[in-house]
This record gives sequence, C-alpha cells and structure tokens, in this order.
Amino acid sequence: MGNIEKKTESRVVLTADGSSSVYNSEFDQHYHSIFGALQESQRVFIELGLEVALERFTEISVFEMGFGTGLNALLTMLEAEKSERAVRYTAVEAFPIPLEEARLLNFDELLASHALNALHEAPWDQPVAITPFFQLLKYEGRLQDFRTEERFNLVYYDAFAPEAQPELWTPEIFEQLATLMLPGGLLTTYCSKGYVRRNLQAAGFEVEKHPGPARKREVLRAIKL
Repeated sequence: MGNIEKKTESRVVLTADGSSSVYNSEFDQHYHSIFGALQESQRVFIELGLEVALERFTEISVFEMGFGTGLNALLTMLEAEKSERAVRYTAVEAFPIPLEEARLLNFDELLASHALNALHEAPWDQPVAITPFFQLLKYEGRLQDFRTEERFNLVYYDAFAPEAQPELWTPEIFEQLATLMLPGGLLTTYCSKGYVRRNLQAAGFEVEKHPGPARKREVLRAIKL
C-alpha cells in the first residue's frame, strides 16, 4: 500500500486520567478521549473486546482500524503476555504520528512497559514478532484500499469520529470489514451514534450497547453473524 501524501500536524497532549494522547489539527480530533486515554482503550477495546475474544476463541487475530498512538496494540500485547496467548495483530493507519512524538507518550511509564517504541519503530508492511506472544503487522494507507487474506475474530474500530471522517462509518465500510471477519467475530468501537448502529446492522452485525468509560454513556460491541 502506498504512502498517503497528505501531511497532518499533531502534538502530544495529556488527558484527564494522566495518560497521553495526540491532537490532530488537520481533523480537529484527539486520538483518544480527553477524559482519559488509558481508561477509554482499556474499557472499549480490552474489556469489551480482547477479554471476551480470549474466552471465545483459541487463536486471536486482531485487526485495528487506526494504529494511532499504539496504545491499543500495547495493551493487547501486555494481555497476550499475561495470558500467554498468541495474538496476531494487524493495523491500518493512514496518518502515522512521527516517531519523535511517539517517544513523548507516557504509556510505557504508566503500564510498566518498555515496548511502545518497538511498536512504533516496527517497519511497515511486514510482520514483526515484538514478543513470543505478539506479532505485529502495520499497513500505512487507507482502510478502503486495504486487502488481505487474513481473517480476524476481533476488530478494534478506532477511526476518527464520524464528523471528521464520515466516509469511515458507512454501511459499505462495515460490509468491507465483515468480509474480513470470521463468524462470531467481535467489533468494538467508542462511537454509539444511532446511524452507526444502524449501519453496522445493515452490514450484517448484531449490535450491543454497553456502558462506556469516563464521561461516555454508551459504546458498541458488534458481532459478525
């Protein structure tokens, strides 16, 4: 997949729970909730996604839309190590943050980890074994252009909000994701807007609403039928 030529401006910020995020001025969006980046990722993607997938599936293959700060990948890697379960992790990112910004993020400090730099420094478009239990494959490009033979049983849908990137919340996009997923696979996302739920349902998902993290009433988990 080719590089995206469009350049964005971003800067590291601190969220309410003391964890870092990045603000993207091009889209006027933060990569995480300003009320707590770590709390949001832990609730939406780990508790509602990975922990359930570990119970349901023998092998875990994760697809992330929006690698971003690497927080979701880092949390997943730490859970893979803790549970001693192998995880294959594929991520698509159209606008990678600069390495110098990634090195300013405080996730390693908060999580007693030393892996965040390794996640960001991993080469694009080739699988890398970050640990014995965690393999990472990052693609730089648009989700619309993404192609793979891999089939996933867990999707972290962490695109920018619909008001910033409406093209990533359509029935067609969710239909594309459904073709990449195994039956019974899970998709989790922070966005619970009514038309997002309806678009997921139109693409063949069963959609559940769950309590969200701080200052977020509801988030979604969808199941591939």
